Amino acid sequence: MIMHSEAPAGPADGSEHDVVVVGASAGGVEALRALVAGLPPDLRATVLVVLHLPREAPSALPAILDRAGPLPARHAIDGEEMRYGHVYIAPVDHHLLVLDGRMRLSRGPSENGHRPAIDPLFRTAARSYGPRVVGIVLSGSRDDGADGAAVVARHGGVTIVQDPTEALYGSMPLAAMRMTRVDHVLPVGKIGPLLGELGTQPVTDQPVRLPPDRMVPAEVDAVVESADGSASSPDTYGCPTCGGGLVEIQSEPVPRYRCRVGHVWSPDSLLEEHTAALESALWMALRALEEKSDLSAKLSVGGRDRGDLRTARTYQSLSDEARRASTLIREVIARLGSGDGGMDVE
Repeated sequence: MIMHSEAPAGPADGSEHDVVVVGASAGGVEALRALVAGLPPDLRATVLVVLHLPREAPSALPAILDRAGPLPARHAIDGEEMRYGHVYIAPVDHHLLVLDGRMRLSRGPSENGHRPAIDPLFRTAARSYGPRVVGIVLSGSRDDGADGAAVVARHGGVTIVQDPTEALYGSMPLAAMRMTRVDHVLPVGKIGPLLGELGTQPVTDQPVRLPPDRMVPAEVDAVVESADGSASSPDTYGCPTCGGGLVEIQSEPVPRYRCRVGHVWSPDSLLEEHTAALESALWMALRALEEKSDLSAKLSVGGRDRGDLRTARTYQSLSDEARRASTLIREVIARLGSGDGGMDVE
């Protein structure tokens, strides 16, 4: 029987790469199963996982990962200490944060449209443990995790991404590779053994620690946000979640955007959300135009039946005009979907 260490991976313990944070989205269950299957049973590290999930659906991920590998896996509990040789998973509809050696759960504002989101976990872990952190980005669409991986790299941690050509959805690994230096690009089956090696390798730099007044529970990590970024004046963009004005957060290498209540967006995710909102508005406009065209055509027929040709011509003109406009809108929608008017992130 394997006995797992009960020593917490706290700031006073360990000098190895012993805090592993993992983010996944679409195609992530398969990737996570392969990753935990390759973990050594004596891993001297804590593994924390965020997988994007629908907020209304129960998560079976702890049971899946518990069966898939040698380490016990379960949902994280707010305030619990981190233990070596355990896999902790963000519960549905809760961000998972790392603050002062403990896991904290938050129902704070979504990031890039997700709760749980990957970036808050990566950022708080990197700020707490610096070079001891290993950040892993697996299969997923869009770019959640890219900013978090950049923060891990800036604090001296190790960054790993699943080989995009192997991932079911390569967008998240590719986004992380564009955002920052990546130390390892690997098939997911090789990541677990690498973590075993990293767990025995000492780090040379001291962990980056935040002042005590910042190491407190926060809604997402709004309290520690200002440690790496500063806000500019409000931009003219609206938050896709709540409609509020967005403030640009100055961060490297690209800015992020946050509204008054705390929703955070990367540029790519913001653009895609606005593209989706635009397409939705265009479909509503198309419906209204086609209804107007059909109603005007019906009224035109009624005018002809009554012998009122002037009225018939007026309504027919309105019908034709609405039909031409609806044809143009269909063309615009087709261009958005083809990538000519939008951005393909898959």
